[in-house]
This record gives sequence, structure tokens and C-alpha cells, in this order.
Amino acid sequence: MNVQEDVRKPLDRLAEALAPEMEAVNALIRERMASRHAPRIPEVTAHLIEAGGKRLRPMLTLAAARLLGYGGPYHVHLAATVEFIHTATLLHDDVVDESRQRRGRPTANLLWDNKSSVLVGDYLFARSFQLMVEPGSMRTLEILSNAAATIAEGEVLQLTAAQDLATNEDIYLQVVRGKTAALFSAATEVGGVIAGVPDAQVRALFDYGDALGIAFQIVDDLLDYGGTAEAIGKNTGDDFRERKLTLPVIKAVARATPEERAFWSRTIEKGDQQDGDLEHALDLLARHGAMADARRDALDWAAKARGSLQILPEHPIRDMLSDLADFVVERIA
Repeated sequence: MNVQEDVRKPLDRLAEALAPEMEAVNALIRERMASRHAPRIPEVTAHLIEAGGKRLRPMLTLAAARLLGYGGPYHVHLAATVEFIHTATLLHDDVVDESRQRRGRPTANLLWDNKSSVLVGDYLFARSFQLMVEPGSMRTLEILSNAAATIAEGEVLQLTAAQDLATNEDIYLQVVRGKTAALFSAATEVGGVIAGVPDAQVRALFDYGDALGIAFQIVDDLLDYGGTAEAIGKNTGDDFRERKLTLPVIKAVARATPEERAFWSRTIEKGDQQDGDLEHALDLLARHGAMADARRDALDWAAKARGSLQILPEHPIRDMLSDLADFVVERIA
């Protein structure tokens, strides 16, 4: 099975259905990432934004608005806001993680430098706030600004939790809700708010984005130990090398013998990694069923995402969003 081809199918259908709106979003992004005085800003931004990303998060905003009958134009501004926030966090993350590859290409901090990545990320955050006020909706402003703060909070929490063997699944979920799911849920929620629908439907969209984002991150964690560099857009095993306690490792640590716990302490907490350690980590994950259990968790969150859509109007877009939840987890089928 061609996994990448299958993963793209629901996104392709969604992108086709939303093509006119996405074209407007892309035009707005190109317009707002320009800078008359600092040409490095559009250079760095274009390197990441034009790198072939799926634009999943802004598509979720457009899809929610279309599903609930909004005719525009401010869903375009909100979708562009979401993409700018996402891109800013990627620029900052690659500096923090000292990453060298993103979406299969060298990272901006590698091609330019850390200072450029941080400052251009700051510029995009500022641009996102300019965009989010233009619809004139205090509620969407509150949702998106809260999401930006929650993302930063989640990243800071991960700094302390990611290399501490005391980190449990509850803390992991808190980190994931911050650094990943917060923007998914904000993206879908503002689409409902701008459409002016009842609170119950807005909440359903929030729940969908939250569950989809959690499933998405768990799958990313799994692929880091079992995917290909082409599939995940980075090097396999990067999370282990960066000493991140992701869900499969947390499960394996919880079931570890004293000898195994000493291995995780050496490689994750102390950062003393040697040849063959990644392979041993993979063996421990398999031995304790950690990968299979994390996969079941991802499937459960995808099911929650699908279930949250049931109170929303019947619509082809709703079916595409339901399929999207399935395909997110089919990457680990």
C-alpha cells in the first residue's frame, strides 16, 4: 500500500472542495508575509510556507465555516491567522530542538541562523495578531490569542517534562493539548464562531479539532519510531535522539524492569546515547506492547473526533472531516 498516497486522499478531496477559499488564503499569506524593510523575512517565511505543507489547519477553519453556511469573507483571514501561528511555532521549534530537517528539507535555522528563525517567527506572530483582529470579532480574537498562549505554554511544559521519567500520560496529554491540539481546536472553533451558529455546534467543532490534534500527535510520535524519513518529513528516531518522552516511551517506561529503566534514564534523562541504543529502544517498545497500545489510543481519539461531528449538519464537508480522522490514524495501520 502506498501510505502517503492514501493519507492524502481526504486532504485532496477537502482541498478540491475548498480550492477557491484556499487560493484566497494563500494570496493573503503571500501579501502579509512581505516586508519592505527586511527582505530576509519573506525569504525565511517562503522557505517554510512554500515547502509543500498540506495547509491542514487553515483548511479546517475553511471547512468548518463552509459546513455551517458562512459565506465569507473573514474565514479567509482567520485561516491565514492559523497558518501564520503554525509557521511561527515551527520556526521556533526547530531552533529549540536544533532540528536540521523539516518537511524533507533543511530547516530555516540551518540555512540561515537561529536569530533569523526566532525573529521571523516573532514577525509572523505579530502578523497573525494583525490578521485576527480584522474580522472585528472579540470571540475569535479570544480563541486564537488563547491558542497562541497555550501553544507556548505547552512547549515550555515539554522542556521540563520531555526528559523526566516521572512524566506520565496525563502530563503528556497536557503537553499535546498545548503544543498541537490547541491550534487544531482553535482552527475549527473559529470557523463555527464566524458562522454565527449555536454554542453546541461550536463546541462540537472544538471537540473535533481537539481529538483530531491529539490523534495526529500520537501518530507522529509512533511514526518517529516506525515511519520513514519521507513519510514523516524528518529523520526516523529524531525524538529519541532529542530525548523526548513521547507516548510510546512513557508506556514502556511505566512497564520497565529496573535494568530497562536504567537504560531510559541514561539515554533520555542524561543524554548518554551510544551506538545501538535506538535499536534497543525499539526492542523495548515492542517487548512491552507500547507501540500497539499507543496506536489504540490514537484510534480512540480519532473515533472521538468522528463522533463529535454527529450534531453538525449533514454535508459533504462533514463526511470529509470524518474521513480525515480515519486517515490520520491509517498512517499507522
